[in-house]
Amino acid sequence: MSSARALKSPLLWLGGLIVVYLGYPLAAFAVRFVTSPQRGFHVPGLFPALWVSIIGATIALALSTLFGVPLAFLLARSKGRFAAFVGLVVQIPLALPPLMSGIVLVYIVGPYTFLGQLFGRHLTDSMIGVVIAMTFVSSPFLIVAARAAFASIDQGLLDVAATLGHSEMSRFLRVAVPGAGHGIRAGMLLTWLRAFGEYGAVVILAYNPASLPIYTYNQFSGRGLPTTLAPTALALGVAVVVVLLSRVKLPISSSRSMIPSTRRPPETVTSQPVRFALDHHLGSFHLEMVHDSKARHLGVLGPSGSGKSALLRCLAGLYGSSPGPVWYGDQSVEDVAVERRGVGYVAQGFSLFPHLTVWRQLMFAKGATPDLAAYWIEHLHLLGLESRLPSELSGGERQRVGLAQVLCRSPRVLLLDEPFSALDVPVRLELRRELRRLQRETGLATVLVTHDPEEAAFLSDELMVIADGRVLQSGTSRAVFSRPASAKVATLVGVENLNLARVATSNSLDINGTVVAINPTDILPGTSVLWSIRPERVSVASDFESGDVVSEPRVALRGLLSDVADTGTAYDLFVSVGEGCEIKARTWGSLDVDVGSRCRVELDPEAISLWAVPTIP
Repeated sequence: MSSARALKSPLLWLGGLIVVYLGYPLAAFAVRFVTSPQRGFHVPGLFPALWVSIIGATIALALSTLFGVPLAFLLARSKGRFAAFVGLVVQIPLALPPLMSGIVLVYIVGPYTFLGQLFGRHLTDSMIGVVIAMTFVSSPFLIVAARAAFASIDQGLLDVAATLGHSEMSRFLRVAVPGAGHGIRAGMLLTWLRAFGEYGAVVILAYNPASLPIYTYNQFSGRGLPTTLAPTALALGVAVVVVLLSRVKLPISSSRSMIPSTRRPPETVTSQPVRFALDHHLGSFHLEMVHDSKARHLGVLGPSGSGKSALLRCLAGLYGSSPGPVWYGDQSVEDVAVERRGVGYVAQGFSLFPHLTVWRQLMFAKGATPDLAAYWIEHLHLLGLESRLPSELSGGERQRVGLAQVLCRSPRVLLLDEPFSALDVPVRLELRRELRRLQRETGLATVLVTHDPEEAAFLSDELMVIADGRVLQSGTSRAVFSRPASAKVATLVGVENLNLARVATSNSLDINGTVVAINPTDILPGTSVLWSIRPERVSVASDFESGDVVSEPRVALRGLLSDVADTGTAYDLFVSVGEGCEIKARTWGSLDVDVGSRCRVELDPEAISLWAVPTIP
């Protein structure tokens, strides 16, 4: 925005007015302070009062941080009436006038209360009373700010940390606190400044020793404005210093010197397949799935909302033991905590820790060693990126870092949640090939969830198609793709040429009045069916003349070539063979048919699948 346009912006004028309102009194005070012959620095008690305020505010901040930050985290992660009630209690001191806060505290720690007598009536008119009053009125600022910051942290980061072997306390200290650091720092600043400037609650609870605000009021009421210049100037100076210190950011140390020259390849493992029998409710969604096979690489294919991610979370242990039994090979891990399952979990959406460099991402995993991390840095083409933060990486680089981070854990099972969905096609194909190579080299058992049929087939030995929390079909990838169990499965695995027809006889199909041969079927004649055939199993040629013979076992239909799409490596041909029926064919050879001309469509009976359904869903 140009300077001329900026001057015309109403936002600038509105913001400028509040700056003038806040800054003008400070400027006026500065003028008065400089020109006044008496400022009050000579009055006894000034610096002791300053020291009381600094020490009291610092202790109050320490107590608020020690107890308030964990509470803020729990409130941010908790739902329900009790959490709402606690949140209300925490915020009440913000609305209560400070003087009344002091009165409320007197009923708890006053000299004639149980606590007051228990501590020998030393909780008031003492430094302890100053700290109690300051903490009560200032701690809500830290809790509210930290709670908002914790609420903005992606739960996926905490889940990834759990699967990398970190306990709940470790996840809190190493992931949640750094992730909410900006909010915690802002809350700490507000808490310290609020405590430092507190008057009302302190004057009720602890008039002696005098804090700087109490000292200033006594000077104003006893001697007038001149002697208040010194304490006010000290308060402003302290506030400026504290604000500047709160903005200091520690530099991120370089990771290059930490990378060893040796590389240790991972040990080849013989992971066993993952088995499970799950029955789990997530609100109104019911996940009920059973899988038992010998395949080491399982692909789970389903649409959005089918329960794919929930399935992986159950297998990782992120829902605890409630979903039901899970086996890694012959070992039951149902009652094993997520951090001890030895599972590698690549979450959807590049779940990297934003405050860690690439090298520290890899070393974050429990059990990670520098030589193993160096191996994966080199093996996954991350050399030169060791000191970069996630925000400085491309999508493909972030995905590689996430995979390397998990592999540094040396997991028993690798769980992949839509690992390539957010990547460009070239990067996606490259990483897909890389993952297939890792499957072969490491021997890891993998469970991949995706909505991409081609990706599922490429990275899986066995395929499970799911929808609405249920298994629709499972089996080898070839069996599922070649013989879908239902029209819905056919749609999900990308089966094309799904059209409506009617069974003529046990081995023939009526397609818009043309009877074509099919493999024998148990579906009763006259039943409406959905039928499909893969485009690769369809041939298109110029229209045949009467008397032409179509070689068995192929059958032929007559149609009109309505469109031809050149995909770069093949031609997709679309042929209309009657009202509401269009057949797609794919060919890699030259075309002898023009768009708009009549043509011959040959179908392989072996490749035709049928489903007895009344209409296309």
